Amino acid sequence: MSSNIQIACVMVGLPARGKTYISQKVCRYLCWLGIKTKVFNVGNYRRQLHGANLPHSFFDPHNSEGEQQRQEAAKVALEDMMQWLLDDHGGMVALYDATNSTHKRRRWLHDTLTAKGIQVLFIESICQDESLVLANVRDVKLSSPDYQNMDPQAAALDFTARIDHYKEQYETITEQDYTYVKLINVGSQNVINMIQGYLESRIVYYVLNLHIQPRKIYFSRHGESQYNVDGKIGGDSDLSQQGRLYAAQLPNLIQTHLGPERNLTVWTSTMKRTIQTAEGLAYPKLQWKALDELDAGVCDGMTYEEIEEQYPEDYANRDEDKFNYRYRGGESYRDVVLRLEPIIMELERHENILIVGHQAILRCIYAYFMNYNQEDLPYIKIPLHTLIELTPKAYGCEEKRYRVDIKAVDTHRPKPSVEERKQKTTKLAIHTDQPSVAANSSALNSAKLPVGASGEIVRDFTSPIVPISPGIPPKDVKRTTSEKD
Repeated sequence: MSSNIQIACVMVGLPARGKTYISQKVCRYLCWLGIKTKVFNVGNYRRQLHGANLPHSFFDPHNSEGEQQRQEAAKVALEDMMQWLLDDHGGMVALYDATNSTHKRRRWLHDTLTAKGIQVLFIESICQDESLVLANVRDVKLSSPDYQNMDPQAAALDFTARIDHYKEQYETITEQDYTYVKLINVGSQNVINMIQGYLESRIVYYVLNLHIQPRKIYFSRHGESQYNVDGKIGGDSDLSQQGRLYAAQLPNLIQTHLGPERNLTVWTSTMKRTIQTAEGLAYPKLQWKALDELDAGVCDGMTYEEIEEQYPEDYANRDEDKFNYRYRGGESYRDVVLRLEPIIMELERHENILIVGHQAILRCIYAYFMNYNQEDLPYIKIPLHTLIELTPKAYGCEEKRYRVDIKAVDTHRPKPSVEERKQKTTKLAIHTDQPSVAANSSALNSAKLPVGASGEIVRDFTSPIVPISPGIPPKDVKRTTSEKD
């Protein structure tokens, strides 16, 4: 699906104010929703053009040579970004990650981009809490390529001097004719100006929910259920005996790795197996209907062998495109991502969270934090009786897994190879006396996959998961006289 919408999110702020963190988070969020997004970090361009390990004097506004070289990097990054947005790459949102700390620089960016028909949204991050700034310098900036193999104390002094150079010429956004959001002291105050359009509104709503306080996010599937033992999907079964043993050990596991003094909130679905798993956890709990397992529709309560026998076309289609395949009367992974978006917003607002959930649900949430694409998302390994710990950082998440020594069945089905998928569709064609889908490459390339016996491959699955401009028909669609207002 093509779109005429191109948005450039231009970051604004002093160094060590979370601009890169925000850029990377927005990029992961939009990509997770199927919106093609990319970050253009001007610092990376500067290192490529002029090298790393530059002294703080390079950033002195009175250093004309340094100013010229920084402007050169900014220009190359801008040209690459515009090319990516405009030259048939399918890009919809780009993030221009730099300080952009003067009216002059912002006017240049705004005028250059709008002349090409690209919408501009400025995102300014202001942090007056020096303890947070110093923590960001220590945790992120000193490990950057600019300070590789440098003494940490010397690096900290140099970076502090760099910040002082930027403070000397810093001008906060006051341009009332610009579209912008200003985030002050990690969300304690926000200023929003001239937000235009649905997609810009979604981006702004997302960044308003972000914070940069240190935290941990834990995932655990429910303990092994009786349906897991029986090889059935869906349902609302109780825990097996092994699952109850895991539930009994989970509180100690959490306390060991989180620490006894730290706060935690536990989220579960409304299904018995997650509630039973969380029963022994002495933390505040919330049940979310949105965290219920992927709805298998008419196949709920069946084994995969039964599905293959009774609905062979569905069985083949789901392996062909597991993310977009929707059970009749049920859901696809694409549908689950859409219903989990409010969960993601809440996750970004909170500090330490443990989600006791289901395989498909945790795959979708894990993919958001770890930046998995849609094709690989349905095959992420989220084993039973394992605690996953994620620690958000500027460029991604650190991950640790803690396996409990309690046996459980393996419910992971690996991604079938091209040859395996071809064999299944050939077998299906013989069974139904229809041409093989796998043999018809033109059908695959045009994304016109067959409707299953009980479900379907979601049409137009190259489009974003969320509507970009709801209620606005495409420009090439004309209303008929029979349509009513």
